[in-house]
Amino acid sequence: MHSLLLFIRKHWFVVLFLLLETGSLIMVSNSYSYHRSLSFNTVNDLTGGVFSAYSNISDYLSLKQANDSLVNENAALRDKLQSSLLITDTNFVYKDTLYRYIPAHVVSISVNHSANYIMINKGSLHGVKKEMSVVSTNGVAGIIIGVSDHYALAMSMLHHNSRISGRIKKNGLLVTIIWDTDDYHFGKILDVPSHVTLSRGDTIVTSGISMIFPEGIVIGTVEENNNNPNLDFSEGVLRFATSFKSLQNVYVIDNLLKDEQQSLLELENE
Repeated sequence: MHSLLLFIRKHWFVVLFLLLETGSLIMVSNSYSYHRSLSFNTVNDLTGGVFSAYSNISDYLSLKQANDSLVNENAALRDKLQSSLLITDTNFVYKDTLYRYIPAHVVSISVNHSANYIMINKGSLHGVKKEMSVVSTNGVAGIIIGVSDHYALAMSMLHHNSRISGRIKKNGLLVTIIWDTDDYHFGKILDVPSHVTLSRGDTIVTSGISMIFPEGIVIGTVEENNNNPNLDFSEGVLRFATSFKSLQNVYVIDNLLKDEQQSLLELENE
């Protein structure tokens, strides 16, 4: 210990220099670490802001994908609805799928002509065929009349040749729905027995006897009753359930047993 003190006393200048140098290095190191940390945090804030903005934009751009995903999911759920099931063995109570729902996006649509059409982005490669029904999430939209590989054309309900077999939901009576106006909101209810009174708000649904539309799909609601007791049949005004002006996504309905049904009808006509 005494020797150490003698050494420091003899070389105190060198020792002092070394102590000051060491202190300076420690201060520089701490200062560098602070600036480095500050720089790193700044970059992180900037990067986080960029990624946050990107995430917001990405979320917005992914809305269509999310919407398409929901449409596909809805189609799968519709396939499982009770109305899509057929009991083919009453002893075994075995349920077999009768209808398949094919989701599609509307490519083009018209509403202001006497003959209006709906073009969709699904065709024969997706299983779409002529005389398949087209529905919106709210109700009936049209019937497929032309098909290519990737697209299909449907005759809209807003067509002067459109005739849909329907039922008055509250009593099950058959009626016919046509469109003979220039207003895409309203159609006409025909073949209403004169003893039947239609009330505003009564629901008209598909009858299911055409092999095109499943039974019970909403066509629209009664807007006005034009009952005439002097005639056997009266008419009414229907408000369509489908909003054709804003129609974007639809489902094409495939009756999987249609060929079998038609073959029996052909035997009956022989």
